[in-house]
Amino acid sequence: MRDLYDRLKTAFPLGELTEQRPDLAFVTVPREQLRSLLLHLRDQEGFTHLVLLTAVDWLEEGNFQLTYLMNNRLACRDLGVRVMLPRDPASMDSIHDLWPTAATYQRELREMFGIDFPGSPGVDEDFILEGWIRTPPYRRDFDTMKFSDEVFAPRPGRASTDPAEFMKQQLYPDKT
Repeated sequence: MRDLYDRLKTAFPLGELTEQRPDLAFVTVPREQLRSLLLHLRDQEGFTHLVLLTAVDWLEEGNFQLTYLMNNRLACRDLGVRVMLPRDPASMDSIHDLWPTAATYQRELREMFGIDFPGSPGVDEDFILEGWIRTPPYRRDFDTMKFSDEVFAPRPGRASTDPAEFMKQQLYPDKT
């Protein structure tokens, strides 16, 4: 992957190369360079398959990280292209015209994280969470306990447990 990285670095302002395995690596690129890098990877480097598009919420930094995982089937290797974008407003250019399957990923990210992809087909339509009007549930500031308390009635036998203490009890029953 170092050879690919060195070639790409001459044309694009890439961040550091992170090699997970000989056939899997990740790079970060400024959002303004994403489209041209993806086009180059697809048309010049053989990364013709968009494996997935996913997000990570870096709440403390006020950013989302989008990761576009690309696959070169002939070379049997994958490259993850990461882009950082502000949480508010969270918006990114659509790539559905490059890979039509991206529209599905973008709809999911819009609904679950609140990241908008203007112009992407169906992005404003309900996808998984029909009628959802709250904070998107994959955002780290979504309060699961508060949601549960507001939506679900208390039932006998339902108890909340501190996860750390619960795991200590499960792993070390003789020491508690």
